[in-house]
Amino acid sequence: MRIFKLLAIIVLLISSAACQKIETLPAIPRIEYRSFEIFDTTDILGNEAKGGRLKFYFEDGDGNMGLAEPEGILSDTSNLFFTLYRKQNGEMVLAPPNDPLKPSSYRIPYMFRLGQNKILRGTISVTFFYLFYSPSDTIRYDFHIKDRADNISNSESTGEIIVSVNNTY
Repeated sequence: MRIFKLLAIIVLLISSAACQKIETLPAIPRIEYRSFEIFDTTDILGNEAKGGRLKFYFEDGDGNMGLAEPEGILSDTSNLFFTLYRKQNGEMVLAPPNDPLKPSSYRIPYMFRLGQNKILRGTISVTFFYLFYSPSDTIRYDFHIKDRADNISNSESTGEIIVSVNNTY
């Protein structure tokens, strides 16, 4: 009889530990800027260039981050968007659309999570190549992401980045 009581208590403890509340987060994605690193690199033709690597953290409560491969002309092809600012006369000013340092929009690949908890969290790293820059180029990026339900995240900003100087900003 004691064995049955002890077994019942053990099963009850294991059952209650397995029934933890599912964590929830808002469906709108959230991002946090982590760092931007400038480094020396070469392009695919072997030309010397500068590289930049942006790292940021993201959370998405309903787990619908990333885009599937485009299926047609009208498909969304971007879900990571950048705005470039250049330092001019001591002030950060919006760069023109034809600026050689202006990045295009990027595509975060399709992500999903199995199970009841759909929350996605992680760090995304994006690499830029700077083929045409001058020693005085100081820039900043504002960026945001969009999930498959067209929810737009908060906007984050890098600090000031001197493109010609290898450093982590």
